[in-house]
Amino acid sequence: MIRSLRRKFILIAMASLVGTMAIFCLAIGIGNHYITTNQVDHVIFLLRQNSGTFHPPGPPSDPSNFGFQITPETPFETRYFIVELTAQKEIKAINLNHIAALDRRSAEDAVGRILDTRAARGYVDHYRFGVFPDEGGGTTIIVLDCFLQLQSAINLMRITAAIFLSCVLIVFILLLFLSKRAIRPFADNLERQRQFITDASHELKTPLAILSADIGLLEDAYGNDRWLESARSQIVRLDKLTKNLVELARTEETIKEDAAACFSVSEVAQANADAFQPLAEADGKSLTAEIADRIVLKGVQDNFFRLFSILLDNAVKYCDPQGVIRLCVSQRGRSVCISVSNPCAGIDAAQLPRYFDRFYRADSSRARSTGGYGIGLSTAKAIVTRHKGRISNRYADGVITFTAVIPQVS
Repeated sequence: MIRSLRRKFILIAMASLVGTMAIFCLAIGIGNHYITTNQVDHVIFLLRQNSGTFHPPGPPSDPSNFGFQITPETPFETRYFIVELTAQKEIKAINLNHIAALDRRSAEDAVGRILDTRAARGYVDHYRFGVFPDEGGGTTIIVLDCFLQLQSAINLMRITAAIFLSCVLIVFILLLFLSKRAIRPFADNLERQRQFITDASHELKTPLAILSADIGLLEDAYGNDRWLESARSQIVRLDKLTKNLVELARTEETIKEDAAACFSVSEVAQANADAFQPLAEADGKSLTAEIADRIVLKGVQDNFFRLFSILLDNAVKYCDPQGVIRLCVSQRGRSVCISVSNPCAGIDAAQLPRYFDRFYRADSSRARSTGGYGIGLSTAKAIVTRHKGRISNRYADGVITFTAVIPQVS
């Protein structure tokens, strides 16, 4: 259980970190792309406004510049070309004086691709363009070479991704070493709780044994008496409860390597089905078993005897009269699926998740009549969790089904 808690702690912490970092990095990328694109569009707008040339800029604090400021070097650093089109979208003039990477044929090809987009602005490869209508029905296209800007944006993304991965790796390594310290208080409290249950149970055994012996002497002296019988039944009930609490505490402990062994789940399931068959028939119910052959698990065999016993005993007790109890054990990929179902009317589906809570009983009066304590299903869940599996329940069409899926660990 401690290992499972530690894994969940690391998983939650890493998921929170990765989610936060991913949003942060995405915001940086989108923000940088937005600023870069708006800076380029501002340059294109200036070229359009100044007939293809650069003039002295406005105040540096002007927010419309998006951080862009014209300097004496700007005309030499900015690579662009201008195309004038007729109303029929035919090239009237091309100005290639401010770009060396393209000849006329390449520029015409770029213009054709720009016209195919039918957009007023956008990207074609690493070129940003702006399409502006003229008064005579023609069109002017200004195309800006954005290779350096886009390369800078890509480099920023690479650096951000590297920082992201480095942070995730560093935090993961730190969590591996520090998670033990983080959950140590919980682990200590859990261990003290288990020790308390064990010690209290052992301490209760002696007075219970003495009380049982005293009642036996009183019965010998005074004969059968309903008050003595009631006292003895309560002593038996308390003794059984303490044993169940000790069993629950032990099943929540981590399995030691020397305690785990390979065994046949099929044989364990069949043995329990044979044992509960007469009990079900004596109660006017029937039990059917569908158990696949030669299913093997590695774990504590006694735990699985107890698991089948809890599920089948629970089904026999709470099954409707003349109902059919079904036990199914099958292979599901690399896991073993154990399912026990029985008809049971009057169940509140909203309370199903609470069935595995300690001392929870959906119907207290019915549980008292069957001798239930509300610990059985908690023990079943502890056994399944101890073997790295999961257990669930569902209620449909008047039938309740408990399903445990346990991975086959080699």
